[in-house]
Amino acid sequence: MQLHFYKYEATGNDFVLLDNRKANIKLSVAQIRKICDRRFGVGADGLMLIENHPGLDFNLVYYNSDGSQSLCGNGARAAVKMASSLGLINGHASFNAHDGGHEAEILPQEIVKLKMNDVREAKQLGDDWFIHTGSPHLIKFVKNVAEYPVVQEGSRIRYSADYAPAGTNVNFVELLPGNTLFVRTYERGVENETLSCGTGVTAAALASHAFGYKSPVHIKSSGGDLTVEFKAGQSGSHEAAFHDIFLVGPAKMVFQGDLEI
Repeated sequence: MQLHFYKYEATGNDFVLLDNRKANIKLSVAQIRKICDRRFGVGADGLMLIENHPGLDFNLVYYNSDGSQSLCGNGARAAVKMASSLGLINGHASFNAHDGGHEAEILPQEIVKLKMNDVREAKQLGDDWFIHTGSPHLIKFVKNVAEYPVVQEGSRIRYSADYAPAGTNVNFVELLPGNTLFVRTYERGVENETLSCGTGVTAAALASHAFGYKSPVHIKSSGGDLTVEFKAGQSGSHEAAFHDIFLVGPAKMVFQGDLEI
């Protein structure tokens, strides 16, 4: 089977995107892993399919590079850019993802502003925090994160008994001046550090609220800069730790091509 694919990146988080509006693409876990392999395939942190949705602009199906599924904030922003190039949206988008409905807006200079779902609970675990932002994230505040052993420590925590059997993503966060964080993430499903993680930096920004950081929080990642906006407290009649959460940053197409699988 030959596939026409699009390669996108969003602050260094890279993805293979497929137009599946005809619903004729069916991929096995082995095929997804091969496409995402950086030596034997296209190479990516994840793979996405854009599909039709009966009530929204599109349906987004996301796979990590190991074939597992979750919400991917940076991936969703990249998918919004692709949906625009396909003519499915015009500046604003409403779509369904792994954790339900989302809205997004395309801003100037290839910036995409993605609305995340409300976060019901931010759980403090000693000096750490655990926050689910569509994917589970442990947030550890550390010094000199640029030199921190992210892969070694992230893997240890991800596979620890405390988070078995599903595991967790692990974010190592340094508090910087100017309402700014430097975030490095070990991603479950990629099983390595990625240059950026959208749901991870969102969780880190929410956790930084406990240290007096205020919306918008500026994020530095190895792949580029993002901003997270949020409000603390209640949203309507539903109790939420945080609501009106937005992940804001660049996303762009890198190249497209054809792949035989």
